[in-house]
Amino acid sequence: MPRTRSPKPPPATTVLLVRHGVTPSTGAKLPGRAPGLHLSDAGQGQAQAAASRIAKLDGVTAVYASPLERTRETAAPIARAVGGRVRIERGLLECDFGDWTGGELKKLARLPEWRTVQRYPSGFRFPGGESFTEMQTRMTATLAKLVDRHRGETIVAVSHADPIKAALADALGTHLDLFQRIVVSPCSISVVHYGQGGPVVLAANSTGDDLSTLGLS
Repeated sequence: MPRTRSPKPPPATTVLLVRHGVTPSTGAKLPGRAPGLHLSDAGQGQAQAAASRIAKLDGVTAVYASPLERTRETAAPIARAVGGRVRIERGLLECDFGDWTGGELKKLARLPEWRTVQRYPSGFRFPGGESFTEMQTRMTATLAKLVDRHRGETIVAVSHADPIKAALADALGTHLDLFQRIVVSPCSISVVHYGQGGPVVLAANSTGDDLSTLGLS
């Protein structure tokens, strides 16, 4: 009886996770999903710089962004640089901060709940909004969908700090309660390789180095 060959494993997908550039309220407020927040001049420069770095890579086949203005404006020069268009993906949205949306960070940091946000995020839900656990589940499910859609390809996903940190924590096998230890700076690029053996983090919070050294070009 002839031997049955094992099915070939699906090819791996590489995802470049890009945080949006700075806005006039970065570091001062918690904008969340509030509409109407655009990149500052500095943020536009950061987006152009990220696009130039990504343009040096071969074979970037798709650029996705959350629906918010600041992510779409960051994704636009990246898409132009790789000869594509921006595809909107709602699953890449910022965490829903509910009643905290638009709050000043220095005031929020004085709330007793702030310690829970920093030390025990898996047990916290924003009043009237989303829990960190729901946000991580949404983000990882979205990336899994994109990976399945783009087998063997390299794609870009422009999102927000907390969702990217949550995705990196998942890829690293790190508990969500430790995800605040991961830094994701504006317009930084983090790279995760999703293959048969599980995700491999090739870079995190990369802001200026040559991405070609990761073996992607």
